[in-house]
Amino acid sequence: MRKVVITGLGVVSPLGCGVETFWQRICTGANGIRAVTRFDTEGYACRIAGEVPSIAEDPIGGFDVDQVLAPRDQRRMDRFIHFAIAAADEALRQSGFTPKTEFEKTRSGTMIATGVGGFPAMTAAAELVAEKGPRRVSPFLVPSFLANLASGQVSIRHGLKGPIGAPVTACAASLQAIGDAARLIRCDEADLMVAGGAEACIDPVSFAGFSAAKAMSTRNDDPAGASRPFDQRRDGFVMGEGAGVLVLESEKHALARGATPLAVVSGYGTAADAYHVTAGSPDGDGGIRAMQGALASAGLQNTDIGYVNAHSTSTPVGDAAEIAALNSIFSGRGKDLAVSSSKSMFGHLLGAAGAVEAICCVQALLSGMLPPSRNLQTPDPALPDFEFVPGQALARDVTHILSNGFGFGGVNTSAVFSRA
Repeated sequence: MRKVVITGLGVVSPLGCGVETFWQRICTGANGIRAVTRFDTEGYACRIAGEVPSIAEDPIGGFDVDQVLAPRDQRRMDRFIHFAIAAADEALRQSGFTPKTEFEKTRSGTMIATGVGGFPAMTAAAELVAEKGPRRVSPFLVPSFLANLASGQVSIRHGLKGPIGAPVTACAASLQAIGDAARLIRCDEADLMVAGGAEACIDPVSFAGFSAAKAMSTRNDDPAGASRPFDQRRDGFVMGEGAGVLVLESEKHALARGATPLAVVSGYGTAADAYHVTAGSPDGDGGIRAMQGALASAGLQNTDIGYVNAHSTSTPVGDAAEIAALNSIFSGRGKDLAVSSSKSMFGHLLGAAGAVEAICCVQALLSGMLPPSRNLQTPDPALPDFEFVPGQALARDVTHILSNGFGFGGVNTSAVFSRA
């Protein structure tokens, strides 16, 4: 099977847009969580989120949709598609790839996932129909919110005519998109894939639903301290929004066109818990098998992994299942293995989480700096004595990194990223 390399990265996040700004802020353990500004949160249990800042709020790393899309096109797409297009544009610029021939177009595909899709567009349309009737709905409504339209719009924008898809597997979706894209390249069904995920559902209905499930943090008076992966005082996740997109291609294809490989997608595994709709198996069974599959796919032993970018979202039940899985796979490693959760800085980006965290992994391989965890002050006593990278990035060269992504429905996904 062909070797799959990463040649481009693009990100939109609560810590800012653009990989350089994002990574600088990651390394300092910056905070991207604040009070919700998108809607009136009076009466809501959770009133905080990882919102993507506007260019007015953050002149260095803010999101400026006018630099991405014309006003008419903006109105025809939900926010998650705006984010996906911006991240894909950046990733393709870095990769230096533009398909020029029909053959290049048909060998280049798109795999951009989402957990929810255009949720705000759907809820707003429901309100519009109820208040003003069905004739007021735009003919562009349905393509504005369909989950596969992030992939579709990026495909159209860049002329990518190869395989196209959009995993919708909750919070594992974008890591599965990367794994699925890598498989297509390995099996010679494509030479290049634009892969990742996008999410933008900071919305009254989504907040009400997750709050009803008691899944979200209610530490509203302390936004910066609310996302506490693996900490004994964790009380739920903090929703974030954004997009992460990577350009994957066969090593042969990349080198032939003079591209610089940034990292290698060396392993991928996925498995189902078959246990519960929202809770992972307490013994970490599905996560264990996903990690074992990723290691086997990469031809590695657990001792080859130098750092784990954990899925850990800061929920009591979810973190406990991942702790059980880590205990099983990496028993005895101690401080030799670093483990952290990027969500502590920017929240849980749902379907976009895995792709944004994959970008953290690639940057860690390139820079020799491991992403930190914020707010890990009293580690869960069930955790082994790993190196938890508190506060700021840790200088440590590693060759192989494992990243986890788990989701509702019992989805478990792991990928291994290796130094190019």
